[in-house]
Amino acid sequence: MKRLQSILLFGTLILGCSALQAWAGSWQTNQAVGNFTKVHVYTPDTVSPVGQGRALLVVLHGCTQSVDAYLTANLEPAAEAYGMVIAVPDALNKAGFSCWSYWQGTKSRSAGDYANLLSLVSAMTADTTKGIDADQVYIAGLSSGAAFANTTACLAPDVFAGVGVSAGPSIGTSSSGAIGSCEYADVATRCQQYAGSYSGSLTDQIASIAHGDADTTVDQCYNRQNAEGMADAYGVTELPGSTVIGSGSRTMQEFLWQDGRVSMVWLNGVDHAWSGGAGASGSYVNGSGYNYAMYLGQYFADNNKRVDRNQAPVVSAITAQDIGGQLNINGNAVDNDGSVDAVEILVQDNAQNSYQYTTTTQQNGDFAAVTASLPDALYVITVSATDDAGAVSNAVSVTARVGPPPPPTAPELMNVVSDVAAQCVTVSGDVFDENEDLSTVSVGFATGNVSATVNGVSFSAQACEQPGGEQTITVTASDTAGLSSSVTVTVTVDAGVTATLTDHINAGRLDYTNYANCYLEYSTAAFKLNEVSNSNQMCQWQDNDASCTGPVQACSGGGSTGGDGGSGGDDGGTGGGTGGNTCAEYTTANYYHKVAGRAYSTGNYWTPDYFATGTNAPLSGSTWGNNTLHSSDGSNWYVGSCP
Repeated sequence: MKRLQSILLFGTLILGCSALQAWAGSWQTNQAVGNFTKVHVYTPDTVSPVGQGRALLVVLHGCTQSVDAYLTANLEPAAEAYGMVIAVPDALNKAGFSCWSYWQGTKSRSAGDYANLLSLVSAMTADTTKGIDADQVYIAGLSSGAAFANTTACLAPDVFAGVGVSAGPSIGTSSSGAIGSCEYADVATRCQQYAGSYSGSLTDQIASIAHGDADTTVDQCYNRQNAEGMADAYGVTELPGSTVIGSGSRTMQEFLWQDGRVSMVWLNGVDHAWSGGAGASGSYVNGSGYNYAMYLGQYFADNNKRVDRNQAPVVSAITAQDIGGQLNINGNAVDNDGSVDAVEILVQDNAQNSYQYTTTTQQNGDFAAVTASLPDALYVITVSATDDAGAVSNAVSVTARVGPPPPPTAPELMNVVSDVAAQCVTVSGDVFDENEDLSTVSVGFATGNVSATVNGVSFSAQACEQPGGEQTITVTASDTAGLSSSVTVTVTVDAGVTATLTDHINAGRLDYTNYANCYLEYSTAAFKLNEVSNSNQMCQWQDNDASCTGPVQACSGGGSTGGDGGSGGDDGGTGGGTGGNTCAEYTTANYYHKVAGRAYSTGNYWTPDYFATGTNAPLSGSTWGNNTLHSSDGSNWYVGSCP
């Protein structure tokens, strides 16, 4: 069987069938990437629907906004849906109010944070574990981050295939224009001047310009000025009409320019914030509108001018039959956006003897091939197709025997792998039956057995609603003679529960002790809680950063036996009672202590001083400084943890 494993692997490599890869699918926080010392990076499980590999979206924060806010800004769905690695760097050369200094300094590829961003992209694309397609590198930002992103995209149009500008002043404007009256800017001329010798790459760059229609901080005039300016830089004209995207209260109005080169959107009901959609929260993150990251993912994937959009052919309905010592091979090969040039057929026996054939497709995509006379053996027939642009299809393998079958032999299972997505587990692999009398492939999940789908020598089975924690899955292949073989795989399932705050409370996962923090973070949107156990064999339901937690109680039996608290966002907090202790303790930003009544503020509007309610103890930091407060009576709050 080792020889047969080599045959299957050899055929896969020759014909370009992609092996299953396990990706991170998680945040890596506080990374040093390029020249930046603090970058949050999310790597999805998926790849881009276009081009090769994954896209990269660099997101730049706004003034006074921590990069931690983007950990709760709901970027993950867009990353997974469109195969985008997301990098959120903390600016190194900040101006007043911790802004990206778009109005200061030399605008050059080798200066300041412009150079740092190019260094970040270079480091990310060079990281082979990320699998980033250099033709799918994008940059976006909010407010000062938006203006800086736009400037960077103009300085390096050869690097950035697209840019997203959300509530940003126009490039080249002053800091006064950000919070004052609108400043006129010749965006097109400035962008072309910034590009310099790289201006030729503006001919295939794309831009999305967005603004909340409830924004009273940055003048809304910049939305159209930026859109028309980038359109002039690209040399495209606006198309008539507009389209409303979304439904209910989460909508946006989209205006487009020729060939999708520029989009201008109005985010309905969104103030001066990154529009994160349902469940989003954090400093200058709005959870009431449309998810702008999801829009960017779709817009970039649909309109990127630099990726190869040729679709590979699809091979199906492969059959092979012994006719007098020769294999008669038939199947179908179709190319939806071109034509199939040739079908490649690889025939191999278990002694690694190989026979290759090439045929042209017939009418309706059907093809046929007849081998030369073959020795008696069981053969693996692997078929792929190449189109007129050189794209190669996924390979499809089937087995066929020439001559009489051997004595009864149990089926063999090989290359068995598992994939976990939320509470769904998929198990797949190869099954080989020397006698060709395979009956079933059964996969034993924690919730019961599932009959796998068998296609040629490949099988796959999926079961959802799996309990949390570790489980061992047994795969059994049986033939009609009653012979069988089994292999096992071990997986760990995250059994979090997604529901609204009210539903979580009604189910007993939360109570009203920590209601304020949970409501401020999620309002009426659905959010996920994970059941995490402690060393005393008790459990607590909590969100991904433990800012919204329930009571410590007996474990439900279906929860995880451990947990990773992850990284918190700007409005994160850990609170709740401590079992029988009457002391309550909360750790969160000073602003949210104030909202919950545990603190109050005085002094400057922009940088107020905060004090604990009842004791008047000063809190370190200003609005977004984090402090721990505790109280035994709910009225007098003290700095520090419960005694």
